[in-house]
Amino acid sequence: MSAKPLYKVSFLSHARVYELYARHVAGSALWGFTEIGEFVFDVRDGLVVDPAEERLRDEFGDTRVLHIPMQHVLRIEEVEKKGQSAIRDAATGEKVVTPFPVPAKPR
Repeated sequence: MSAKPLYKVSFLSHARVYELYARHVAGSALWGFTEIGEFVFDVRDGLVVDPAEERLRDEFGDTRVLHIPMQHVLRIEEVEKKGQSAIRDAATGEKVVTPFPVPAKPR
C-alpha cells in the first residue's frame, strides 16, 4: 500500500501568494471552490528555524479543510517530498514574513 500523495498548493489571498503542503486536495462540495486539507508542517521543538513555516502553522494549524475559490488557485503540484512553505508578495514574488510584531507608528 502506497503512502498518501503530497501536494504543493500555491494560491492567492490578500495580495499574497501562499505556498502550502497538504495530503488532501479535491473539488469542494461548495460550488466553485477547491478544498485543501491534511496540511503538512515541519514539526520542530525549540527554536523557530523558519518564521514563514511558523506563521503558516499558526494561521492554518487548526484548520481541518480550507476552501479556496478556484480562481485563486495558482498551481497544484504532486511532489515527492516537502519543501519550504512560503508567503510571497503577489506583485514582486519576494517572501513576506514579519517575524516579530512591528509597533505602530506614533501619531
